[in-house]
Amino acid sequence: MAVSKKKISKKEITFNNYKLSEKDPFMCEEQLIYFKLKLEKWRSEVMADSDKTRENLQNNNTPEADVADRASTETERSLELRTRDRQRKLLAKINAALARIKEGSYGYCIETGEPIGLKRLDARPIALLSIQAQERHEKYERSHRDD
Repeated sequence: MAVSKKKISKKEITFNNYKLSEKDPFMCEEQLIYFKLKLEKWRSEVMADSDKTRENLQNNNTPEADVADRASTETERSLELRTRDRQRKLLAKINAALARIKEGSYGYCIETGEPIGLKRLDARPIALLSIQAQERHEKYERSHRDD
């Protein structure tokens, strides 16, 4: 008995019912919707984490009497600030990826113009470079690093 494969309408695409396929045309409408949903979900998670970080920084303002406790608090606060800075940078990258979806350039290497690849985009939806271009970039960075 043959199993019928129901075509999913563009309005019904979610992470649970749509699987990326190399058989589909690259960056077809379904794939763009999938990545848009994935990026929007990631953005809301990062923003929720950012809100928690901000709350922690605002709520933990009581000065510590003990020098060791104060040092510990300052270390924690420093880590929270670095985390918040990373979150801010990640949000900018997510927003830039969403903008590329709108303008139609999402999924293509900014260096070569070649498709980045579905597996890479699924693992890192904010990727700007194909694997080959990323490897070249990293090799260049390693060879020109100031040690």
